Parts: sequence; structure tokens; C-alpha cells
Amino acid sequence: DPTTWKWTTADRLFLKLINECHKRGMKIILDGVFNHTGTQFWAFQDIVKNQQNSKYKNWFTIKTWDDPKTEANEFEYEGWLGVKDLPEIREDAKGLVTGPREHVHAIVQRWMDPNGDGNPNDGIDGWRLDVAEMVNHNFWKEFRTWVKGINPDAYIVGEIWWEDWQNYKMMNAAPWLKGDQFDAVMNYRFVRALKNFVINKKDQIGPQGLIDSLNTLYKEYPTENNYVMMNLLDSHDVERVSTMVVNPDLLYDHGGNPAQTRTFDVRKPTLQEREIQKLIVGMQFTLPGAPQIYYGDEVGMWGGDDPDCRKPMVWKELKYETETTHPFGLARTVDEVKFDENIFKWYQKMATIRNENKVLSLGDIKFYIFDEAKKIMGYRRVFEGENIFMIINNNPAANKIELDKGMLSAGINSYVDLISGKRIRLGGHNVQIDLNPYQILILKEIL
Repeated sequence: DPTTWKWTTADRLFLKLINECHKRGMKIILDGVFNHTGTQFWAFQDIVKNQQNSKYKNWFTIKTWDDPKTEANEFEYEGWLGVKDLPEIREDAKGLVTGPREHVHAIVQRWMDPNGDGNPNDGIDGWRLDVAEMVNHNFWKEFRTWVKGINPDAYIVGEIWWEDWQNYKMMNAAPWLKGDQFDAVMNYRFVRALKNFVINKKDQIGPQGLIDSLNTLYKEYPTENNYVMMNLLDSHDVERVSTMVVNPDLLYDHGGNPAQTRTFDVRKPTLQEREIQKLIVGMQFTLPGAPQIYYGDEVGMWGGDDPDCRKPMVWKELKYETETTHPFGLARTVDEVKFDENIFKWYQKMATIRNENKVLSLGDIKFYIFDEAKKIMGYRRVFEGENIFMIINNNPAANKIELDKGMLSAGINSYVDLISGKRIRLGGHNVQIDLNPYQILILKEIL
């Protein structure tokens, strides 16, 4: 009964956090796990205690009840993917059944408009929805009406990932992106394409392969959704992007720690590997979609798949133990753990460039291939007459390219690289450009 709910000390602290973030122009999105609960969830605990006499008995799929006349505990229920620690909420043709459905609605109202005055400014700004493909579409359609009815600008992003993990097939999320469910999904297909191009060595795709992969996404998903996709590189469920660079050619979300791959390298990235990380981040911030940074990547953290990707945050003002051990006692390098100023400044630079140039958020995109074999490519973003041209040298060697004036806007005679501040004058002919290993140029027109 939501009318009996109380604000705990933790609740009030979170409301203060929302207020402080909003004062700074920041937004907060909550992770909504509406497919399953924990075993300590109050409704499930009532079932454990009262069995078939619990008024919440229909909230979960109960296979057998405990017989108090026997010593054995016959209580059996459906867990998410068979995991008993995570009892799965029962569904019917409409999605969550009556009871938990109303409870989730009350949760949405509580956190999106905490004081219930009809003004959502004191509430959260959106939802990330866990294992969203395991909840009926009909429920998400109703969920969207609840959310948008409170705050039309709220952001709804679903975790839509594997169709067939064993055979490495990711889901086409189009059914959730028809305007009646989610604004975006966690764009794992995007990062897989970038990883295959930038990070992989033996199983690497070239510029044309990357372009084909991205254009498939842009074709399958509505344009307005592509611009707000949650374009992540890593998450709490995979190895960190810096560690992907150290261990190229593993399938994404497959074999990403020593428990899964005995030869998995747990060491800190080298300086050259950091340049590869910077390149893939540069592309993440200049391609269509909303870049997402997994905590700590921006300060140089590394680590394998769960739980190694969930190490405590590295802060500039704190000192940390050096990493010296391997989980299986194997030989490894001795790695200093500290705030990486260089990589931090790179993330700051990319965020600043994106925030100061609307074309990188809203612009159309056109791709170019300079040299397929050397993996040199480019793409142009265009919005309301503004142009920014990205050039990518995905190569461990320095290279030179000729920039054809026909690729650029007529009447423009010079560009500035927004990263270095260096100007490039075009003159009347094509321009030769020198590229460093793993370099990205972000060239903006100078009128």
C-alpha cells in the first residue's frame, strides 16, 4: 500500500542527490529490475513464511509448497535463468501479473514525482530496464505511458542483448523501438562493431566491414532512436575496454577473465594500448548515439569480466596497493594502481568537443574509405550547414593521406583539428595529411 510507505534515511539522501545533480544540469537514471527480485524481497519473504496462505503467492511462479508434516523443505519456485537467488516475477499475456504490476507503477510514481505535486523536477529523469527482453512487450508499452505521463522528456533505455549467446548472435532491438516502448537500448551491437575494427588483431574487420555494420544498425533502427542509443564500450557485465585492448580477438562477452580463459592477461595496458583505447573512445564520441562511460574507464581502470570489472573506483587523492597477484598464481607484471591523468584528459577533451558541437549529437553521417588495407577511414557529420570531418588511422604505423577537396564543403579553405588546435589550409588542391599511429582527427570548418 503506497500510502503507508515511509522515506528512509537512505531515500532522503538519494532525494538530496537528485536535487544536487539537477542544480548542476545533470540527470539521474535508475536501474529498474522488473523481471525478478532477491530472496529478501518483502513479498517473497511473506510467501516463504506463509506459503500458500500468503496474499502474494501469485506474484511468483511457485512449483511446489512446503509440506509442514515432513522434515524436508519441498518449497520450489522459478528463478531467473534458474538462479534461485533471483525469484522471477510471474507474467501473463499482458506482462507482469496483477499485484507486482501495480507495485511497479507505484515505484515509478514515487521516484519520478516524489512529492506528488505533478512537477517531476524533484524526481529521477529516466529508467534503465534490466533484462528487458524477458518481460512482455505489452507491459513495456504500459510502462512507457506511466513514465511519459509524468515526464515526457524522461529517457527509457532497455537492456536488449543476446538472442543466442552460444552462437554469438545479438538481438535486433527494432521491436522495442517503435515509439511505444523504449527510447533506446544498450547498443551492444555498436560496440561489437567498433571492437572488431579498432581492437581485434587476427579477427579484425576493415573500414568497409565497420561501415557495413554501422549502416545495418542505422537502417534497422529508426533515425530518432539511433541518435539517443546508449553507445557503451563496456559495462558491469564484460571486461573493461582497456582490458579488451590487452586481450584482442576474444568474442565480446565471451571468455573475458582468467576463470574463462586460462591465458587471459590481467596486466595494466601499455602506452600504445592506451592509444588504441583513446582511438575507440574518440570514435564513440563522434558517431551517432549517446556515449556512455563505465565508471573508472576515464581514470585508467582495467579489469576482466565480472567481478574483475567491478573494482572500487580509483580516485586522484587516494593511494592504492600495487597489483602483484594472479587469481590462479600465474606469473604477471607488477602494476601500479593510480589515477591516469593522460587518459582522464582525453575523456574530458572528447566530452567537451561533443558538448560544444551540436553536429556531433544531431548530424547526419557519411563514411569515406581512404585505404582499406591500412585501415584508414573517415566520416563526416552534417547538421544545419555545419560540418565536422573525422579521419581515423587505425594502424600502429604513421601514415599519410590525400584529402580530396571534393569530400569537403565548397568554399571552405581551412579546417581546425579540435583535438590539437592545429589548422589545415586547403588551398586550390588536394591536401596531404600526416597521421600518427592510432590517431583520430576531428576537423571543423573555419569560415
